[in-house]
Amino acid sequence: MTEPTPPPEQPPLPWLEEMPPRQIVAELDRYIVGQAPAKRAIAIAVRNRWRRIQAPDPMREEITPSNIILIGPTGVGKTEIARRLARLAGAPFVKVEASKFTEVGYVGRDVEGMVRDLVDAAVNLVRTEREDEVFPQAEARADERILDLLLPPPPPATGPKEAEPSAEEESRRRSREKLRALLLEGKLDERDVEIEVTPQGYPPVDVMQPPQGMEGTDFNFTEWLQQMLPKGKKRRTVRVPEARRILVDEELKRMVDHDDVVNEALDRSENHGIVFIDEIDKIAGERNTSGPDVSREGVQRDLLPIVEGSTVQTRYGYIRTDHILFIAAGAFHVSKPSDLIPELQGRFPIRVELASLGEQDFVRILTEPENALTKQYQALVAAEGAVLEFSDDAIQEIARVARVANERMENIGARRLHTVMSTLMDEVLFELPEWPEKRIAFDQARVKERLNKVLGDDDLRKYIL
Repeated sequence: MTEPTPPPEQPPLPWLEEMPPRQIVAELDRYIVGQAPAKRAIAIAVRNRWRRIQAPDPMREEITPSNIILIGPTGVGKTEIARRLARLAGAPFVKVEASKFTEVGYVGRDVEGMVRDLVDAAVNLVRTEREDEVFPQAEARADERILDLLLPPPPPATGPKEAEPSAEEESRRRSREKLRALLLEGKLDERDVEIEVTPQGYPPVDVMQPPQGMEGTDFNFTEWLQQMLPKGKKRRTVRVPEARRILVDEELKRMVDHDDVVNEALDRSENHGIVFIDEIDKIAGERNTSGPDVSREGVQRDLLPIVEGSTVQTRYGYIRTDHILFIAAGAFHVSKPSDLIPELQGRFPIRVELASLGEQDFVRILTEPENALTKQYQALVAAEGAVLEFSDDAIQEIARVARVANERMENIGARRLHTVMSTLMDEVLFELPEWPEKRIAFDQARVKERLNKVLGDDDLRKYIL
């Protein structure tokens, strides 16, 4: 393998739900090897959300999401699918771990927290979109404010206003335009200016409607009180680039309507939100037993109304969960999906089993995805002015070592490639700054020499691979 060429510029993608299922699968294929059934099921479920919005009003409310359970051992791509969906979605997305929740009444996280996290993500998403729309105007306003600081305007005239601009005003106008040109060219970056700033606080909340009785577990009284108190300002002397960043932020806050952001975020959360629940097998277990399993079943019963559809109170208002898409994932080594309570099973009608990964899958994972491990290490080595190359037989050997390590120890799937590559590249990355060789080539023999002594040592293998 030679040094990779940078990928061509990709045109901006449409919102995920607007893509045909085939295109959604194609986007996932760029980063995830194999697992076609899982990609296909998710593509259909996501596209169905767009189809639901096109349906007539009475029918629209009756169409419920096709929630999915992904079943497969660790390291086969379940979490990676979630990560890529989050980046592609353009819709509110949150990933949570079921093992972090505890039954209501015990100390721990409340399952409603995932919905609050989803709304927070939606607010941040919509606010970012709104700010991007007005960013050029905000920059222009900030530049005007910096010019006012660099060349303060004259005091307002008390006499009658002259019809024609005076020579002094014309001179000031020319000076201001010269300063503007210098500012845009970055020639004033070393200048200091004094600005008024508001101390950073919490994100805006609806201060008029704190949670009644403070039932919301995520509600923070200190945060609410800070929003109620008047904001003091302080003066700071900063360089022009820092002043520009601060003033742009202030202008964005003025120009973006917070109420409009919240309303849009709540609507997106309800109709387009996606919640990925990882490690759902950790809350499954044989029913009618005592001990920890009672708490596991309690978490399932707390989770059930959220997945079925209920109203959850958040800091921004109430939200219905009826049309949120839930995707769950678990290895189910010890338990199985049928160990979940029947009501919860019924709310995840689509089940997809992900296949275990073999040696040829590892070869593809090392070479095909746009973020393949070999390409990541080539980028790291290129930062030192060197070139890293892997021959085809070197890639095959790395995949073989990963497979053998998985067979001899716990099978952690593709994650084993990270440990194998880290061990292989350890010496190179440590010595690289002083390394006289600017072309580093790995063939099968060099990979074997580096990894066989580790793979052959049982004691070392336990800790390194």
